[in-house]
Amino acid sequence: MANCSNCSAPLPQNSIRCDFCGSRNDVDLKGVHYYTTHETDSARTCPRCNIPLKTIDLKLDGKFLIERCDECLGLFFDPGELEALLEATVTNVFVIDRSRLGNITIAPNDYGVSYVKCPVCAKIMNRVNFGAKSGVIVDRCKEHGVWLDGGELRHLMEWMKAGGKLLDQERQEERKKAEAEQERERRDKITQMPGGRYPDNSFDDYGSILRTEDPDLFHIIKKAVDFFTR
Repeated sequence: MANCSNCSAPLPQNSIRCDFCGSRNDVDLKGVHYYTTHETDSARTCPRCNIPLKTIDLKLDGKFLIERCDECLGLFFDPGELEALLEATVTNVFVIDRSRLGNITIAPNDYGVSYVKCPVCAKIMNRVNFGAKSGVIVDRCKEHGVWLDGGELRHLMEWMKAGGKLLDQERQEERKKAEAEQERERRDKITQMPGGRYPDNSFDDYGSILRTEDPDLFHIIKKAVDFFTR
């Protein structure tokens, strides 16, 4: 259990705020790597506190810059940076601990369910569940990156240690197989229409133009394509 950096009291589980003195604790980056302030202020603004973010260097494999709010301790990552940080700091995970994943709980934060603006473009970000069973809802701007509230990075690291990324990859593979099976069944349905079966490569040659469930239209298009491609 982590202790408050201000009064040394034990921090509540799943929280960065001390119940005794009320201070917030930067537990997310403790044990990750020693970090230094790279610039005084960033041009990016904290979506929670509306103050300039600080650019810090985590010094992972050289320079690794992210933004942090000194007030709420939220973190902003450019596209791909959060995944890179998790990969660099959580290693040697080879099994999925489903019991541990099921016990990962997220305490309610100070903000409830709310939508925040991207620190770069100020557009409302999407709330996205990060991976399978992580329990962390991150705020994501498709163009500029991901915002994590204080404490959420620590939970994502626990998720990684429990094999959460492996589970997510497993589910993505299962989804791809299911989609491939649905596509195969759809093609079989089309090629079994009245008029005979066409070779599989006809779909590659003619693309979606032949993908119609109207038999009459199918044969009209097929004859036209055959005429102009003879």
